[in-house]
Amino acid sequence: MNNKGGNSRGNNGRSNSSRPSSNKPKPALPKRAQGPKKVKINTKAAEAEADKVQKKPNQAPKRPKVKDEIRLNKYISNSGTCSRRDADIYIQSGNVKVNGVPVTEMGYMVKPGDVVNFDGVVLTPEKKVYILLNKPKNFTTALDEGQEYRNVLELIKGSTTSKVGPIGRMDKNTTGLLVFTNDTDMIRKFTLPNQKSSKIYQVSLDKNLKFEDLEKINKGLVLEGHRVTVDEVSYIEGESKNEIGIQLKSSNIKVVRAIFEHFEYNVLRVDRVAFAGLTKKNLPRGNWRLLTDQEVINLKNM
Repeated sequence: MNNKGGNSRGNNGRSNSSRPSSNKPKPALPKRAQGPKKVKINTKAAEAEADKVQKKPNQAPKRPKVKDEIRLNKYISNSGTCSRRDADIYIQSGNVKVNGVPVTEMGYMVKPGDVVNFDGVVLTPEKKVYILLNKPKNFTTALDEGQEYRNVLELIKGSTTSKVGPIGRMDKNTTGLLVFTNDTDMIRKFTLPNQKSSKIYQVSLDKNLKFEDLEKINKGLVLEGHRVTVDEVSYIEGESKNEIGIQLKSSNIKVVRAIFEHFEYNVLRVDRVAFAGLTKKNLPRGNWRLLTDQEVINLKNM
């Protein structure tokens, strides 16, 4: 009985030693088939691109441009009232009328014959011109006939077809920076006694300026009952003491001469080397140039 039972256990149980051993490497599994890579779609960009291509329904056709028409903000800027950027602000505020009707539309086009009213004032379409001249000697701003010396307008001939005039006066012996424009508001602004822009002059005297007189000038003085304030006065470095630099707000050359004549000096020459931030850099004597847009804006903001 025991043998039978032992045989039964031997038949049912498999021995590990009976399985043949093999050192052969197992075959590699076949690669899993891969489908095409998914592309991430930027839906917003796709919609924007579709909008560019597809025309909006019932879109009005562009209005054909009329000859000589001009954008309203440029029209205002050309009149010398303000810059284009500032004009846009006035337009949006409803301060501009065209033919009596308020216009707030950006990009509105003004046609020839339109009447533009800016804050209660009718504008003229003439473009404002601003010219800087480095004036030489023996030219004058005087327009009287029979003058011995030539007029400064000869020096800027061909610069513009507009009728321009100088800001302030210069006699034959005065040289340096002189601004011409057809902007009457700017001319009036810079000739007022209370205007705030500085001018720098180099003055040549018949003798050395005494230090005590220089100090008196620096403190200001009274000429013909009017107080004259000087921003700065000094000897010019590297020059003799009869060469003086003086900075003040007046554009009147007579005031500059009167300051030194008050202390009994004879003024031989006056050269304006700076005018309201403008200088003679790259502008030889007798030459002129147009002011840049930024220079014009700077002048208007002074």
